[in-house]
Amino acid sequence: MKKIRLSSTALAAALMLGAAALHLPAHAADTKAKKIALSNNFAGNSWRQAMLKSWDKVTKDAVAKGVVAQAPSFTTSENQATEQAAQIQNMILQGFDAIVINAASPTALNGAVKQACDAGIVVVSFDGIVTEPCAYRIAVDFKQLGAMQIDYFASRGLKGNLLEVRGLAGVFVDDEIHQGITAAVAKRPEYKIVGSVHGNWTQTVAQKEVSAILSTLPQVAAVATQGGDGYGVAQAFKAAGRPTPVIFMGNRQDELAWWKEQRDANKYQTMSASIAPGASTFAFWVAQQILSGAKVPKEMKLPISVVTQETLDDAVKKTEVGSVVNVEYSQKEVIDFIAKAK
Repeated sequence: MKKIRLSSTALAAALMLGAAALHLPAHAADTKAKKIALSNNFAGNSWRQAMLKSWDKVTKDAVAKGVVAQAPSFTTSENQATEQAAQIQNMILQGFDAIVINAASPTALNGAVKQACDAGIVVVSFDGIVTEPCAYRIAVDFKQLGAMQIDYFASRGLKGNLLEVRGLAGVFVDDEIHQGITAAVAKRPEYKIVGSVHGNWTQTVAQKEVSAILSTLPQVAAVATQGGDGYGVAQAFKAAGRPTPVIFMGNRQDELAWWKEQRDANKYQTMSASIAPGASTFAFWVAQQILSGAKVPKEMKLPISVVTQETLDDAVKKTEVGSVVNVEYSQKEVIDFIAKAK
């Protein structure tokens, strides 16, 4: 047998190359030719606008740096599951390699999602997630987001009647937060939900719907919300000439600004929490990582973004007018998150 001799330098170089190959992370694989699309069901409030802005900012940079070829976003006009399903089917025909979805329904899109998976397309749902097993799911613990509101009211020693302002009917987020609220209330006999309306995560809708029901309600101690509705709720109570209850806020700039004004004027206290709109950027990088060959958990939960009485000033200072308290994710942050989640 012929022996091959390597110099010590060549041998060391070979060993280093071998070690590098063995430890080459999956996320280093080339995705520069890949196309990732965002399918969004609704854009009619500040959270969704901030979400789309975050997506646009991060994906444009990724395209400019050659990480992916394209990453456009598409929003349906009517927030109808049938319309979004057709949108996803069009994305399949357009040859996208991955589709990131903020879904109108957790179940109604499953057929279209399965078609995408069967076509070899990676599907990542976030915020409004889907239940189709082939899809990936990224959210916060929305039930906890509901329950923490009731826990906060209890920590304040509040007792009595509650008003619940819900989000978009039929969306996963609305269902989960509602379940969290009602489950927490069921454990605390000092609370009773005396009214419930859908504010659609939008201040104007929330104000209109709360105004319509207020005259039928007894005194309200606190209002459980879902975000994008707190300021509208406050305006409804003001217009009705009723005392302002403790309104749990949802990290929107107008809510925080109103809260700060009330705190400075009369020591008003509350709390605020939501999923960060930048969850869209997390979902983008997850899709990119899967396309690169990385092993990613099917379900991941992001931290809830919280604003307290102590952090209010900082949150107001950092949040642009018309926007939402936000966190945008880098590729490295998502890679690290995935590694810890495995």
